[in-house]
Amino acid sequence: MEPSPRRMPTLDEVAERAGVSRTAASRAINNVPHVSRAKRDAVERAVRELGYVPNPTARALATRKVGAVVLAASSDEAGLFADPFFAEVIVGVSAALEQTDLELILLLANTPRGRERLQQMIRSRRADGIMLMALRGDDPLGRLAEEAGMPVVFGGLPLTGEPRWYVDADNRGGARLAAEHFVRTGRTRPVMITGQVNTRVSVAREQGFAEGLTLAGVPLLDVASGAFQEEGGSEAMEQLLDAHPQLDAVFAASDGMAIGALQTLRRRGRQVPEDVSVIGFNDLAGARHTNPPLATVHQPVRALGHEMARMLVSAIDGQDPSPLILPTRLTVRESAAPGATALR
Repeated sequence: MEPSPRRMPTLDEVAERAGVSRTAASRAINNVPHVSRAKRDAVERAVRELGYVPNPTARALATRKVGAVVLAASSDEAGLFADPFFAEVIVGVSAALEQTDLELILLLANTPRGRERLQQMIRSRRADGIMLMALRGDDPLGRLAEEAGMPVVFGGLPLTGEPRWYVDADNRGGARLAAEHFVRTGRTRPVMITGQVNTRVSVAREQGFAEGLTLAGVPLLDVASGAFQEEGGSEAMEQLLDAHPQLDAVFAASDGMAIGALQTLRRRGRQVPEDVSVIGFNDLAGARHTNPPLATVHQPVRALGHEMARMLVSAIDGQDPSPLILPTRLTVRESAAPGATALR
């Protein structure tokens, strides 16, 4: 009787023996760049001990990977990645990639030169996948990447269409929470400061806020755009005060714009929250240090970046991850304190 053939060890068993992720083991075996010496040595030792033989087809596929992913934003603002929101996203992305030995490349891609750089990167396959953020209108960046057959994960949905892979926050539901809080605390003359009107996030937050007010029978007096900038929020607040001197509540679609609104309200002699209640969106660290502390809709910004990176790594590894919507919640602070009484 002939002995039964010995079962061949798997890549997962090699990774477990080496104490590394499956992705790291694959990259070490296939001599892909950006794998630390310690991990490479551990994988090589596990391969010898287990007698692992790589699958030729899998090996051919793996060697086409370059060990880098791109986080590209459709913006020409040089300080974008230093913005507190994007800084938190980058922290989340980096944390997820720490376990994979993938290099992160940051790219501003709203200018013709930026788009050209992204095109060159795609055509030369200098990245294994792309994360796209801050898309406006019918942005060509998504089509550029997807047409190249490269895995693409969207951070936030684009204004048109629905991509295969994306991570977003419940923007509409979060804005509705702000409206419900104003109604619950007796505010009857609310206004809104929105971001860029050609972005899905602005549209969703405006829709959610208007829905919450409509369900309660409270009219939305007016909307002005602050372009997601502190200065824009300040200017929008000026416009709204001039048009509606008796307004008693302001929902700003970002913390930065809400901070600008607070500055204008103070300059115009309005007390917050006694005269005007103010709520922002994002709940970044700076919201706790405004005067007064800013009530805001919390979205898990760092988790947004982390889940984008995790989703992209899964797609690169040949899986088909499901899109993800992260929950939002209202963080009530002094700028929208329930006990304050609006002047009538």
